[in-house]
Amino acid sequence: MSLAAGNKIDVTVSLAADVVAAIEILPRVRPPLARLFAGKQVSSLLKVLPRLFALCAAAQQTALLSAVETARDEVITRTTKQRRITLIVIERIADLLRALFVGHLTQDIASAAAIRSLMRAISALLGSAHSPRHSAQCEATARIVAALNALGMTNERGAVRSGSPLALRIAALDEIDVKRIPAEHSFLSVADDLNIVTRLLVDGARFCYCPDLDGNVPETGPWARQMTRDRLSHSPSGAAERLRARIAETLRLCAWLKAGAQIDSAEHGIIERYKLGPGRAAAAVECARGRLYQAVELDPQGRISRFEFLAPTEWNFHPCGPLARSLQGAVLTAGRRRDAVDAVIASLDPCVGFTLNFREVGDA
Repeated sequence: MSLAAGNKIDVTVSLAADVVAAIEILPRVRPPLARLFAGKQVSSLLKVLPRLFALCAAAQQTALLSAVETARDEVITRTTKQRRITLIVIERIADLLRALFVGHLTQDIASAAAIRSLMRAISALLGSAHSPRHSAQCEATARIVAALNALGMTNERGAVRSGSPLALRIAALDEIDVKRIPAEHSFLSVADDLNIVTRLLVDGARFCYCPDLDGNVPETGPWARQMTRDRLSHSPSGAAERLRARIAETLRLCAWLKAGAQIDSAEHGIIERYKLGPGRAAAAVECARGRLYQAVELDPQGRISRFEFLAPTEWNFHPCGPLARSLQGAVLTAGRRRDAVDAVIASLDPCVGFTLNFREVGDA
């Protein structure tokens, strides 16, 4: 998601010797959409969302449409649902891959040809999103898979070819990875939806700015989805593991598109709708960075009287969330502190920019 310039997350790491004694996260400033669009027609918000959230415009628009349709008690056809799921999957693939070559392979000159091929394939896939020809999606996804194979991916489970660009990048991440104490992990899922969407309209911006589930702040995103899907309770949780999960998910989604993008085999919970009362409803959409929520309340004339949204970044970069848990108590190698913390932040893929500062304190 991309908002106005200067809207960043501020991260300050306090070190006692080489140990992280404290991690302070000042969340981004959220746009005041609830205030700006109160009393306006739904169409006005639909038009502006792509400009406010350029990185996940389809997910944002789908969430709003789904919530509004549910508030109006409108029935959605199977064809419409399938088309929306396909659009979300295509956008998710594009976002996952952008983070791959921007965050990990930008300086890999030797892989320039494969990266250019990957970028062209992404453009072709995005162009196929509204094409009636399924063959266009198949061709684009085949090109994406071929480019990822050239970079070192061998299958949908995250295996990489030894000596390949991706294998070298994963090895580099392992080398700079923070040495942390074991931490408990929890993951956001469709089972949490009703609790969250209810609180969106009850607690409003206060909850959206700093969300929690009974004091717990779960992780959301590709690695969280993998852990939930495969029912893994104990697994390494570093930047390398999150990179593997990101690429493996891309390959799975490409395989789904190539197989015909059938709604019956779609990912569970990718788009969910919830009726919350007369003129009140919410929707959840699983996008690249994690689970996105929107809730609306419409007045008798069908205009927006309440609107709340909760993005994945608010969970992953919560002051007590996954980033803080990953760094608290970790040992950072002298001379590589910034690289190590940058890698952890990038693995959680914030939807806005961030600043990173270090300060020395007393004993941990």
